Amino acid sequence: MSFQRLHLFSAACVAAFAMAGAPAQAQDVVLGASVQLTGPVANTGRYYRDAYQIAIDKINAAGGVKVAGQAHKLALKLYDNQSDVNLSVRQYTQLVTQDKVNLLLGGFASNFQLADSVVSEKYRIPMVQGGGASNEIFARNFKYIFGTLAPASNYFGSTVQMMKALKDGPRNVALLYADDSFDVSTAEGTRPLLKQAGFDIVMDERYSSNTSDFSTLLSQIKSKNVDAVLVAGHETEILNFVRNAKSLAVAPKLYSFTVGVPSEDFRKALGKDAEYAFGMTAWLPVESLKDRWFGDAATFAAEYKAKFGYDPDYHAASGAADVEALAMAIEKAGSLEPQKVRDALASIQFDSLYGPVKFGTNGQIDLPQLVIQVQNGQVAEVYGAHGFVTPPKYPMPAWNAR
Repeated sequence: MSFQRLHLFSAACVAAFAMAGAPAQAQDVVLGASVQLTGPVANTGRYYRDAYQIAIDKINAAGGVKVAGQAHKLALKLYDNQSDVNLSVRQYTQLVTQDKVNLLLGGFASNFQLADSVVSEKYRIPMVQGGGASNEIFARNFKYIFGTLAPASNYFGSTVQMMKALKDGPRNVALLYADDSFDVSTAEGTRPLLKQAGFDIVMDERYSSNTSDFSTLLSQIKSKNVDAVLVAGHETEILNFVRNAKSLAVAPKLYSFTVGVPSEDFRKALGKDAEYAFGMTAWLPVESLKDRWFGDAATFAAEYKAKFGYDPDYHAASGAADVEALAMAIEKAGSLEPQKVRDALASIQFDSLYGPVKFGTNGQIDLPQLVIQVQNGQVAEVYGAHGFVTPPKYPMPAWNAR
C-alpha cells in the first residue's frame, strides 16, 4: 500500500472511530418555509426570514426544544418564492415530499397562505403563519393551518371607533381596497362597521393589486369632498397613493391604511409626506409583553435591530411568535409526530413577545388593533381598547399648508 493510500485509510479509520465514539446527537427539528425574498413584496417578506432566524437562534441558545427529555435544536429550511404564488406552492410541496421537513412556517400575504395551506392540509403537516389575515384562509375548515394575525375583517374596527370618537370627526368615508383576498376580506368587514357607526360610504371602490396610478380615484375623492379615506392594500400601493395624493393636492381630513404606517421603511420612503397618516398594528415593542425566550418585546426589538439593522414591526413579531408556537407545541406534545403537534397547537396558550397566543377553533388568533399615526416622524399610539392614548393630529392640513 502506498504512503498516500495508507494515509487516507488511516484518516478514514480515525474519522469512523470518532463518529462511533461520539455521544449521540439529537436530530434537528427542521422548520420549512417559502418566503418572498425577491419580487414586489420582498421588503415585507424579509421580516419573516429574519424573525424566523432570530427566534430559532434564541431558542437554540437556550437549549432548543425538549422531546421526551431529549433536547433538539431547531433548523430552518427556507426558499425564496420570488413573490410568485405558484412557485411558493411548488416549494412547499418540495419541502414536505423531498426535504422531509418536520413542520411548516408561512410567508407573507393572504393569497399565498390560501394556496400554501392546501399543501399543509394535503400532507397533514402543521403550518403556523403570521403573514395572512384573510378570513377566507380560516373559513375552509382546514385542520393544519394556524395564524397569528387577527382577522382582516376587523382591521379597521378600532379606526372606525376612533373616527366616531373624534371631535368634529368625519361624516363620510371612501373605502378603497385591492382585489386580493386580504383586502377584499377587510372591505367586507369594514362596510357594516361603518354603517353601524353612522358613516356615509360615498365611495366603495376596488382597485387592481400593484396599482401605481390612483389619480382617477383621488379625483373622485376630491370632487365628492370626502372626509375620511380608508385604504386596504399593500405597502407599495400605499406609497403610490400618498405620492399621487400630494401631486394632485388631495388632502381629506383623515386617511388610514392597513399597512405601511408601522414600518420604518414607509416613513423613510415618504419623509415628511408620511406625517398625519393613520394606520394600525396589533403589536408595539413594549416591556409589558413578556416572553419566555427574549424576556419581553422591547428586548426582542432591540436585539432584532442590532442583528439586522432595521426596526421590526408587527410582521416580524408575528413571525417570531410562529416559531415560538411550534416550539411550545412540540414540547407540549412530547413528540415530533405532525398530528400530535397539530393537536397541541390547537390547545396551547402562552404569552409571547407578540402578545397572548391562543388559537381559536378555526386556527386563528384575535388580537385588538391599535390605531397609530405618524407624528413628527415617529409612530404614536393614538387609540386603543380604553380610548385615546395620544392626541391625534386631526384634521390633516392641505399639502401646501404643511
